[in-house]
Amino acid sequence: MEPKVARTNVLGVGISAINLPLALEILDTWIQLKHQTYVCVTGVHGVMESQTDPELRKIHNRAGLVTPDGMPMVWLSRLAGHKHAQRVYGPDLMLAVCAASREKGYRHFFYGGNPGVPELLRDRLQERFPGLQVVGTYSPPFRPLTPEEDAAIVAQINAAQPDIVWVGLSTPKQERWMAAHLGKIQAPVMIGVGAAFDFHAGLKPQAPRWMQQSGLEWFFRMLSEPKRLARRYLKNNPRFVLAVLMQWLGLRRYPMES
Repeated sequence: MEPKVARTNVLGVGISAINLPLALEILDTWIQLKHQTYVCVTGVHGVMESQTDPELRKIHNRAGLVTPDGMPMVWLSRLAGHKHAQRVYGPDLMLAVCAASREKGYRHFFYGGNPGVPELLRDRLQERFPGLQVVGTYSPPFRPLTPEEDAAIVAQINAAQPDIVWVGLSTPKQERWMAAHLGKIQAPVMIGVGAAFDFHAGLKPQAPRWMQQSGLEWFFRMLSEPKRLARRYLKNNPRFVLAVLMQWLGLRRYPMES
């Protein structure tokens, strides 16, 4: 039976009221049932991108899960009455699934990252989790694939027979890729985890745990990559706070379209 999870409407994006143990249970159910779906790991950035991109909002709302990647998503879920909700951070989810794989025998495919990154990620994770089955890696070029190239990589992934395809392309590119390949990729689950590839490959630092839990990870990442991220955070964060206030005061409606 396919699991059902309540969602919190955050500016029209349905954020799953979930925690890490529940996420692992749901992923295992999908894998056992061979139910094909995808998981969006979403914070403020994904929600704000969805405000100007209705198709991206629909992609989120059609996902099997939209995990609360940032603490604001968790706080809003709890305010909506989902007291069990906790942060399901992409890098943490990847590590937890890899740890479970030693017992469950999950097969993994890494799609994304710069050249050499998915292979480095594979090596690092196999060193950390001996026996981890990584059945393939692919770093796509920085351009749209031709139909022939796309068909070839789909065939490569399907031939490897993974249970989980990890997608590290950043938001919103990874969400679009997963939605476009649902039904083409035969793996039960695709999970978009963005920067987790670079974090676990040892190429970028992660924020200290206290900053992650207090909702300040964005500040750490902005200081780490100011040219790439400063504009995003300084623009999105104030707009997000204002929009959420408007929603909670009932001054504006945000339907969860799917």
